[in-house]
Amino acid sequence: MTHETSDWRPTASIEALAARAQLLARVREFFARRGVLEVETPVLSAAGSTDPHLHSFVAASRAPGDAAAPRFLHTSPEFAMKRLLAAGSGSIYQICRVFRAGEAGRRHNPEFTLLEWYRVGFDYQALMDEVEALATEVLRERRDLDAPERVSYRDAFLRYAGLDPHAATPADFAAAAAAHGVSTSGIPEADGGAWRDLLLTHLVEPHLGRNRLTFLYDYPADAAALARVRPGTPPVAERFELYLDGIELANGFQELTDAAEQRERFERDRARRRAHGLPDVPHDERLLRALAAGLPPCSGVALGLDRLVMVALGARSIAEVIAFPAGRA
Repeated sequence: MTHETSDWRPTASIEALAARAQLLARVREFFARRGVLEVETPVLSAAGSTDPHLHSFVAASRAPGDAAAPRFLHTSPEFAMKRLLAAGSGSIYQICRVFRAGEAGRRHNPEFTLLEWYRVGFDYQALMDEVEALATEVLRERRDLDAPERVSYRDAFLRYAGLDPHAATPADFAAAAAAHGVSTSGIPEADGGAWRDLLLTHLVEPHLGRNRLTFLYDYPADAAALARVRPGTPPVAERFELYLDGIELANGFQELTDAAEQRERFERDRARRRAHGLPDVPHDERLLRALAAGLPPCSGVALGLDRLVMVALGARSIAEVIAFPAGRA
């Protein structure tokens, strides 16, 4: 059978899709037992992601009365969910499709399914406990897994890259990359964050989550994204990521609640985008007004459900666990 006559078929087997549905039901049961409210928020937004590493799809708006300004397919439901939190929703979760341009490959698809949830009154350590409980529940058939572990960002770099990421200079990072034979093509000489990300990807992440759930936590302050920064020497972002089999599954934060600081971060992101020749993206003023009105102390996490299904079923490609990836959409 040629590709032309078979490309209408799903890339995932019907058995895999049935197992996926069972795992999604297991997720909803988990939150129902804990009294966390399921919500829905818009996929189209007046604001896109300002993060220089994320690229929003732009959709022309044709709704009656709409201004000519574009709308963006969300890369995450985070901003709208935080508006619900500020309005008094209490702890909430959402399972939704999200869209990120330019993301394709064995572990990526431009359109994918995200589980995002926020726990009012939880710190990020308590949220790690809950992420561990959820992942353990969903992966209960994986009998090969050892006990979960937690490793600080600093300790992981010392262990696998041989340097302290909070103290290293760009020259230190470059020397470590050279010592391990890591290609450094295209890395700006003075950009310490870019060097650190390179070593994280090539030297640290491959060792994380080997036959166990591994949490990497307490990131450098300049990698805070939307996390709160804890003062100290050095200051650290109260952020964590979850790995299994070398695959990043989740990204969580002790959420920033300061509207002025959030505005400054948006502006810094937009400046970085301009410096790298990326399209400028309007930031979310409604989110900033919600933060100013009062976001309750909370922690939140985004978990890639397609990847979780991959590791649950032992699949090697995301195409094995979704019906129609981008090439067949």
